[in-house]
Amino acid sequence: MKRFIKYFLFFTVPIFLFSYFIDIFLSNYLKKSNKDAFGEFSTWNDLYDGKINSDVVIYGSSRAWRHINPTMIEDSLHISAYNLGIDGHNFWLQNLRHTILLEKNKTPKLIIYSLDLFTLKKNKDLYNSEQFLPYMLWNRKIKEATIGYNGFNSLDYEIPLIRYYGKYFEIIKAGYLFINPQRNKIKRVKGYQGQEESWNSDFDKVKSRMKSLEIPLDKKTIILFDRFLKECKSQKIEIIFVYSPEYIEGQRFVKNKFQIISIYRKFSKKYNIPFYDYSNDSMSYKKEYFYNALHLNKTGAELFTSRLIDTLKSTNLVKTLIKN
Repeated sequence: MKRFIKYFLFFTVPIFLFSYFIDIFLSNYLKKSNKDAFGEFSTWNDLYDGKINSDVVIYGSSRAWRHINPTMIEDSLHISAYNLGIDGHNFWLQNLRHTILLEKNKTPKLIIYSLDLFTLKKNKDLYNSEQFLPYMLWNRKIKEATIGYNGFNSLDYEIPLIRYYGKYFEIIKAGYLFINPQRNKIKRVKGYQGQEESWNSDFDKVKSRMKSLEIPLDKKTIILFDRFLKECKSQKIEIIFVYSPEYIEGQRFVKNKFQIISIYRKFSKKYNIPFYDYSNDSMSYKKEYFYNALHLNKTGAELFTSRLIDTLKSTNLVKTLIKN
């Protein structure tokens, strides 16, 4: 038995060490990409490297990181700001970023929560799963937040290199960035990236497939959201709810929009959170500010950010933040 263990270790330890160091190499260079995974690596890097450290942090989905410009907030209000919006994900993964923020960075004074119709929905598949590859080995928080989705299995979080099997594009990209690190321009600035686009056919394609949409709400996500709000209050982190402009025909297409908004209003009342709903703003009736039914283009995003700043300036909460 001792001889078996000796030979087993003789063969497996070198394989494990080789796998581990290759894993580290791939992960270290893959996360340097500012283009791939919809630009999410730069935001994850700032989170884990403790570079957020902002008084104001913006949470939400793509309707956060494409709609609210933190640099404009900084310039106008003279307080530090960062946008932690995560593409294509609902509250479950938004909450993951929140927990890492508190662990690795200073606690924000204010969270601007960009709510949308999908915040309390939970997808089955782990959208844009490549963004987690460089960070997930032996990472309990990422495992807990993502294991419930179709995407990775338990071994991917525990055994080096396993999760890179079949990820040929990511392997090639890591090697490319090792050779050409200078050809890798930053796309997001403080988590924000405006979209220089005009109205496209996305909404027409959806309407051709269905007459309306009913968004399913996830009970566990609602419970987790409630817990998040309660914890923020206990930690004296102020929160503001914001619903950014959404093209009016897209709003009418969703059957249970008012049910979802009513849930946000209940949370707003329960925790005394201001709720600024721009869904009926004049911008929501003008296609020139959008590139699809859900998303503002850069012109629309920066006009909306300026309107949001005007609203924030009028609140006693932000006046107090500015003074402090």
